[in-house]
Amino acid sequence: MGDLSFGLSTLVTLLAMVEPVGVVPVFLALTPAASPQARRRIAWRAVVVASAIMALFAAAGPALLRALRVSIEAFQIAGGVLLFLIAVDMLFARRSGTRETPEESADALARQDVSVFPLAIPLLSGPGTITATLLLVGNAGGDPRKIMMLVAAMGVTMVATLGVLIGAEPVRRALGVTGINVFTRVMGILLSALAVQMILNGWRGIGK
Repeated sequence: MGDLSFGLSTLVTLLAMVEPVGVVPVFLALTPAASPQARRRIAWRAVVVASAIMALFAAAGPALLRALRVSIEAFQIAGGVLLFLIAVDMLFARRSGTRETPEESADALARQDVSVFPLAIPLLSGPGTITATLLLVGNAGGDPRKIMMLVAAMGVTMVATLGVLIGAEPVRRALGVTGINVFTRVMGILLSALAVQMILNGWRGIGK
């Protein structure tokens, strides 16, 4: 995989998993009485915590897989299947269980500070995002240029997420429910193709 191709697929994968636009309705529902200043603080905390979680798994993930004696090929296949299932939910504009369960939603509505839970975990950095991060680290194969591209893609994704959350109300007014669902479906199509490619890469690795 060329450097440019790797960089683009990495950015698309992370944007599809974090899905900043899709988080907007949930963010607004969790902060109905918050002032613009309070929403900015919540958005900042959520993005910082989510970024730290992604960075932690990017750094420690390969060692964890080695400790568990899980090959990168096996993880590519399992992770690709998980991402494909998430993509199917996105195609039908359904809230994926990897992001939030009904019980977690009810608990979140009763909380005053929603920046860590459920925004940072599991909405922005849930199992799907963590899995994608580990897969991308594995795909980088220790190549310093690809690692830098992954770090840059993570940075761009989280900066874009912060911008969308800070401007959540204008984004919702501009796109509406239909526009947000269309965006989600487009990202679902891209993610499904990338998930299938990950599964194929895993099978090829086993074959070799």
